Amino acid sequence: MDQQTLAAYDTAAGAYAEDWHGQPPPSDLHELIRRYFAPGRPTVDIGCGSGREVAWLVANGYPAVGYDASEGLLAQARARYPGQDFHAATLPDLAGLPDHGYANVLCETVIMHLDAGLVAPAVRRLASLVRPGGTLYLSWRVTRGADARDGAGRLYAAFDSRLVREALAIDALAGAALLLDEEATSASSGKTIHRLVARF
Repeated sequence: MDQQTLAAYDTAAGAYAEDWHGQPPPSDLHELIRRYFAPGRPTVDIGCGSGREVAWLVANGYPAVGYDASEGLLAQARARYPGQDFHAATLPDLAGLPDHGYANVLCETVIMHLDAGLVAPAVRRLASLVRPGGTLYLSWRVTRGADARDGAGRLYAAFDSRLVREALAIDALAGAALLLDEEATSASSGKTIHRLVARF
């Protein structure tokens, strides 16, 4: 995880949480989860932030646990959703998470906060969490041209979607099949994102 990005989230975790929870519901994400994830099966949200999606997953029949690199955001998640399960872990290593431990793996707009050189290892590690027959949903904010930072210093790495697809192909442990590969506008943030859904 980019340390300047992590510091920004830790420093202003409450403000980021208020912003995210004030956005329109991510109805497009929820529709894709219903389409591709297996209900009632172990689910993990990598980069869970302030916990909004973990709470939605659990409420909608996807028993979920959340992981994030920011202790500030995890504190927000635990305060907002005291009945849910949140832990610290950092991409690309995700130390302590079990290989093939989850039927559903969600990583929504996180990997653009990694140095571009760490994107492929992070994607391979995310793929390693998926059980045979399970599904990975992965998305990132699209940055054109060169890497950029916002006013708070958060990194938005610029990388081609081929980097992600190639990482999934390299890690085609059980023959990853791409079910979705699209660029779209997020219903929640209004930002341009790229989404991939792969089944293993």
